[in-house]
Amino acid sequence: MILYSHFVVPVLCILLVSTSAFSFSFTTLLPDQLRRSTTINHGHHAVEPAHETFGLPRFGLSSRLAAGRRSSSSPKTVNVDDFGAKADGTDDSKAFKAAWEEACASTNAVLVVPENRIYHLKPLTFSGPCSSGLTVQIDGTIKASNKPSDYSADPRHWLQFVNLENFNVRGAGTINGNGKIWWLKSCKINKSLVPLQRRANGMLMDKLSISTWIICRNYSAGNPKIYLSKLFPIYVLQAITFLNCKNLGVSGIRSRNAQQMHIVFQKCVNVKAWNLRVIAPGNSPNTDGIHVTGTQNISILSSVIRTGDDCISIVSGSRNVIVRDIICGPGHGISIGSLGKGKSEAMVSDVFVNRARLTGTTNGVRIKTWQGGSGYAKNIFFENIVMNNVSNPIIIDQNYCDQKTPCQKQGSAVQVQNVLYRNIQGTSASEKAIKLDCSNSLPCKQIVLQSINLASVSAEDKEAASCANIKGLTTFGRVSPQCS
Repeated sequence: MILYSHFVVPVLCILLVSTSAFSFSFTTLLPDQLRRSTTINHGHHAVEPAHETFGLPRFGLSSRLAAGRRSSSSPKTVNVDDFGAKADGTDDSKAFKAAWEEACASTNAVLVVPENRIYHLKPLTFSGPCSSGLTVQIDGTIKASNKPSDYSADPRHWLQFVNLENFNVRGAGTINGNGKIWWLKSCKINKSLVPLQRRANGMLMDKLSISTWIICRNYSAGNPKIYLSKLFPIYVLQAITFLNCKNLGVSGIRSRNAQQMHIVFQKCVNVKAWNLRVIAPGNSPNTDGIHVTGTQNISILSSVIRTGDDCISIVSGSRNVIVRDIICGPGHGISIGSLGKGKSEAMVSDVFVNRARLTGTTNGVRIKTWQGGSGYAKNIFFENIVMNNVSNPIIIDQNYCDQKTPCQKQGSAVQVQNVLYRNIQGTSASEKAIKLDCSNSLPCKQIVLQSINLASVSAEDKEAASCANIKGLTTFGRVSPQCS
């Protein structure tokens, strides 16, 4: 057994190497919840702790939901049809709202959306706090209004679940964002439309502000004219948002053709999301599959995501994130970021991505940060991932610039440190299978590549790797391609 003492991280890491097994981890850097989720190697055998509940009894979700179920001899069923929902193409929003109020006030209630029926809804907010043990059972289809005027009061959200605790959404039904009208109005689809940011109420709103106003001017006519008759917000509309929820379970549902982002977990604590299917065309703009922001202790498990933007995006304020058994593609891969836009502070830590298959995506596993920001993205694990015809399979971009004009050089950056890539195999559709483009002003720290084999998808091309501005780049086992 050999102890490698030359590899130093801010908190002690120990690597043990033997002829029979190889093991590496940053476990001493991680909190107990994340440490218990990682694979532990003993001899020839990989032992992974039982993880079907993502350690949720420790976080309290499973036990509290079970307690809620036991609090009454039988659940109270609240059927939206009993409150006037017609499923005949007319608006069913009032019936859903009335059913919600009844279920919210009842202990151990199940709000049922029946199968084989299609309900049409305008933007709705389902607010708590509610009585204990509330579940929404979606077996039918919920379809969004496609009238822009219906979204004038809140341009950011279609369905919101807010301030709920010990809450479940489940079922085999479909939530259809009816997103085509939004995609066609996107400047990313119609290249003749030029996006212009406008001031609203005296404040310049950015992409993810509470009230984003973006209009497009059509320059095909003699004089510029407003493409839309009113300032219609087309950026970014979230189909399903969970805001300020605690002890939350989301399972089984299908999200299809979201206006833009499909499912957003915002400022939530203790979340388990599993067996989800998120579908939109590969060219649908800004249709992130699952977006995690300001959320702690969340697991996303056993889900299929095929969409037009990031399959999973994790942004500032998120910590203790486990992503496992994900099928991704088409889409933009699994991303941390972007972080630090507009010189903002961003913090993401303790992210564990294990067992994913990405096919035909424009990126694989990516960390992206803007120049000029501050904060960190640290303690990040990407393990046991298969790439099929993926452009940029492994990428860190600390000089991210998602705009047509070049970004100005900045002297500060979001620190990227303690990142492990282990057992990543497959094919690259781009020349650079590995691209670690770190900041000149604040280089990446302690990046580890272990057991990487990424070949070019084309027999005529040779895969390559580039790594710039890294303090502490370490490789173990076979790593192909090697950094130049």
